[in-house]
Amino acid sequence: MIEISDESLKEKVEDYTERLLYASRWILSPIYLILILVLVLILFKFVKNVVGFIFIMNTLSYNEWIIQVLELLDLSLLANLVLIVAFSGYENFVSKIDVAEDHVDRPSWMGRLDFSGLKLKIIGSIVAISLVELLQDFLNVSSTIDPNVEFWRIALHLTFVATGLVFALMEILAEKRHEIKEETIELENENSE
Repeated sequence: MIEISDESLKEKVEDYTERLLYASRWILSPIYLILILVLVLILFKFVKNVVGFIFIMNTLSYNEWIIQVLELLDLSLLANLVLIVAFSGYENFVSKIDVAEDHVDRPSWMGRLDFSGLKLKIIGSIVAISLVELLQDFLNVSSTIDPNVEFWRIALHLTFVATGLVFALMEILAEKRHEIKEETIELENENSE
């Protein structure tokens, strides 16, 4: 009869658990695939808005024309955000996208955007989308502006801006801390030699 030591059993359980945890990252892959489907839905909405805009553009005032263009920009920013989250999330948490490794059209941020950078891109996109929405409100002079609603929209936009600044500051501080830690390790290595 073969005896299994407690240490051997512990190592096997630990190894199996780690393999299971590591493989569980693939649970996220359907989420990123569904985000690509959302991107297709945004495309349909964008095309619908362009076609509608083409039919009415000669009847619009200058401000209404700008509002229509801003709606298209808003959808474009949203599509960019979805794509960045899908690519970066997949590469950071599931697997590298090998087919794009040496491709001439590979975006410069792909493979380099870590979780911190992703948060900054998301908050930057949210600020831009919020700003577009505010601009649309102020250009839409045909409707009555509710000062209470606009106050809260501006407050929310400023909150997004402040959040983005705090995220950026935290990233700068973390980077500085990392540099100081590396310098300390180098000095310790030099002193020990």
